[in-house]
Amino acid sequence: MRIVSLLPAATEMVAALGAVGRLVGVSHECDFPPQVRSLPRVTRTRVDPTLPSGAIDRAMAEAKRAGVSPVEVDVDLVAHLRPDVLIGQSVCDVCAVGHHELARVVTTLIPTPWVVTLHAHTLEEVLVDIRKVGEALELRDEADELDAGLRYRLRRVGARAQRSGQVAAQRAAPLQKPRVLVLEWLDPPYVAGHWVPELVALAGGQDVGSAPGDRSRPRPWNELAALAPDVVIVAPCGFDIPRAQAELAALTDQEARRLLGRRVEFLDGNAYTSRPGPRLVDAAEQLSRLIPG
Repeated sequence: MRIVSLLPAATEMVAALGAVGRLVGVSHECDFPPQVRSLPRVTRTRVDPTLPSGAIDRAMAEAKRAGVSPVEVDVDLVAHLRPDVLIGQSVCDVCAVGHHELARVVTTLIPTPWVVTLHAHTLEEVLVDIRKVGEALELRDEADELDAGLRYRLRRVGARAQRSGQVAAQRAAPLQKPRVLVLEWLDPPYVAGHWVPELVALAGGQDVGSAPGDRSRPRPWNELAALAPDVVIVAPCGFDIPRAQAELAALTDQEARRLLGRRVEFLDGNAYTSRPGPRLVDAAEQLSRLIPG
């Protein structure tokens, strides 16, 4: 079976199911596990990823106004690879091939591959998507095992946070959960949504910026400062920690500086919170160490 993945989360699902050797093509952003980095890249971005956050945001907005997808598919290469299964998504058109572009690509392919479209906005939906991929790859038992293992790890994160709360109660400490704000972009500021509020809750915090399943959205700095979080988690979409630190250091907005003068922690948004795949569990485990107990 030959698999082409159009997004990093799908690539990581395939690998976690033990089928990384079946991948014949991946997106330009797929970098985990390391062995996929040598595979043919079937997508490319029209936006320079080295630009500052503000410039990237403006370029994305301009592409949307022009009706141009920021991510381009090398249709000829996909056809040459002759995938049996093509995995795409319909959650976000910014960093990965969107639903309409995916449909257009599929109409050009002969023979037509089995198309798996991922559409998760919550943790439960991510686990459903993993099982969907397992079904397409005829790896149902492996998907069952992976699902059970990920759920077990999530339960452990939640149980550990609950024990910490009980210890605090025994010490007559305040019972209110730490107020947590997770930012997935800094210029302009975007509050992380989708599955992130659930990760925060499992880790023992109270997400004050979003509710589970909400889409990530921009909010002005003065509104964010008014939320009075106990800790701000900076995890920009597609950026590692050094890049996130550099972006934060470049901010000049006074309200931003006031907000970020509070306790700030960094999480690798590129590897964890922005990818609706198996490593969201790693994100929950890391958040449990970053959120004050």
